[in-house]
Amino acid sequence: MAQADAGNGESPRRQIHLVEEADGTWSAIDEGAGVASQGTTRAEALANLDEAVALHEGEIGEPVTDADLRDLGLDPNTVPDEPQEPDAPWFSE
Repeated sequence: MAQADAGNGESPRRQIHLVEEADGTWSAIDEGAGVASQGTTRAEALANLDEAVALHEGEIGEPVTDADLRDLGLDPNTVPDEPQEPDAPWFSE
């Protein structure tokens, strides 16, 4: 299990699971944040995970608007306001 640390003493340590999938790609899972990503290499999976965690925690990106949801073909009234646990096998282990 890998641990990442920003090195400034203020950020909490993160535990990240790296999994080599059967097709040779890599999954990176931050169970503490409840976020996962993937890549063709370990480095790419970790970089994608860092971006996904930053998006999840609101450090980067913009909030999704009702107009954004409609553009994606989703009814804003059916999308929950609170995040829900994904239906992904690595979160249920």
